[in-house]
Amino acid sequence: MDEKVIGYCVKCKTKREMKDVEKVEIKPGRPAAKGKCPVCSTGMYRILSSKKK
Repeated sequence: MDEKVIGYCVKCKTKREMKDVEKVEIKPGRPAAKGKCPVCSTGMYRILSSKKK
């Protein structure tokens, strides 16, 4: 995924840009982004907009 995705790291307790971002789809067909925190390498997850362009 080439876009920058901002997620919340629960370990650092702050919003950060995810690294190693991978686009996934959750159960009802909704898009999401899965990546890691660049500081502590904790897994991060963000549900994206379901609007189709």
